[in-house]
Amino acid sequence: MGLDEGKLKIIDSRTGQEYTLPIRDSSVRAIDLRQIREDPGEFGMLSYDPGYTNTASCKSRIAFIDGEKGILRYRGYPIERLAEQSSYTEVAYLLLHGDLPTQHELETWDQEVLENSSVHENVKKFMDGFLYDAHPMGVLVSTIAALSTFYPDAKQIDSRSNRYRQQVRLFSKIPTIAAYVYRKSQGLSFPDPDWDLNYSENLIHILWSGTRRQPGRKESKVLAKALDTLLVLHAEHEQNCSTSTLRQVASSNADPYVSVASAISALSGPLHGGANEAVLTMLDEIASSRRIPDFMRRVKAGEQRLMGFGHRVYKNYDPRARIVREIASNVFEVTGRNSKIDLAMELERIALDDDYFVKRRLYPNVDFYSGIIYEAMGFPPEMFTVLFAIGRSAGWLAHWEEFMRDPEKRIARPRQLYLGPDETELVPLDERLGRARGEFA
Repeated sequence: MGLDEGKLKIIDSRTGQEYTLPIRDSSVRAIDLRQIREDPGEFGMLSYDPGYTNTASCKSRIAFIDGEKGILRYRGYPIERLAEQSSYTEVAYLLLHGDLPTQHELETWDQEVLENSSVHENVKKFMDGFLYDAHPMGVLVSTIAALSTFYPDAKQIDSRSNRYRQQVRLFSKIPTIAAYVYRKSQGLSFPDPDWDLNYSENLIHILWSGTRRQPGRKESKVLAKALDTLLVLHAEHEQNCSTSTLRQVASSNADPYVSVASAISALSGPLHGGANEAVLTMLDEIASSRRIPDFMRRVKAGEQRLMGFGHRVYKNYDPRARIVREIASNVFEVTGRNSKIDLAMELERIALDDDYFVKRRLYPNVDFYSGIIYEAMGFPPEMFTVLFAIGRSAGWLAHWEEFMRDPEKRIARPRQLYLGPDETELVPLDERLGRARGEFA
């Protein structure tokens, strides 16, 4: 319940009635507002919060964000240190188990993940049924949801050991499936994972095995390391749209496969997972540094949007953006320099030197540079969000498990403010001509 930190006194000006609400964890419970009513027969006061901009739907110990200071921590560990010193599977272990592993625990975990990385042959057949031009996110959503039918024991969510088994399966298979999504779009076969490779190396292997893009051993190591760091940066980000969607679906006791599929569905929306693709589109439109001043003028006039700047949470420099910028140079040593990076860096320099953007606290976010790196590695823009989903899978599963253990777990059922008509007379069908309601006219 949290410690009692004090009281919030509310005076209802309609009635003069005073109410006292307990403050716990710097919050008041929305249900406590129900006692505030003008008439005893009323339902009671509701909090109205479109987009949940100031509503806490859960208590969590997984991620901490301070948007004012530009802080992101996973289980207390700063994202900067994790990105610099830890592998993605190590970070996934942290998110799912609560703390970083020992050397032995990490080796056991990595082996367990590799042993579960292959998919059933019928999963390959299922994926092969999509048209060659099917959008990768649609294929990913459908295939992850379909895993629920391959593992019907996933419905046994009351068993901790069974929940863990499903989490390992899903975490292990999502990079394999994601790579198959790409290969399907290119008309390529589905190679098996290589158990001699680590998580990110395997992803590189499956993506480009047997193709002209297949990197050499040295290049593969560099690309895998860069991809691994990007996965770390995307692994978790608190109650974003996709994670809160997952918790909403999981509240019905849905298994982890369909719950994660719902999160991927939310991620597929351009306002959530498609921002890095939008940055590339913007840079293509600008095309030259000479055109940046005119573009900025149009942004200030409200005629254009500056993509990759600003964030719903961060009101400071996104800590992940600095790290992504550093990754770029390592990738370009292998792939060749993407000319968009120079344009992006010049755009950032001009924006951060302009009071218009500084006063509005518009700083680059993680999406500003990540798309440039993905493009340099050879990914088409429609694959960017698929890669995002691989990284975020660890955070989604951590939230699914945390929610399953939550003693306050209840099926999600938000309230609404009904603004429609009162009881209306039902007019017989043959007498309804010209009676269309105004709001639908």
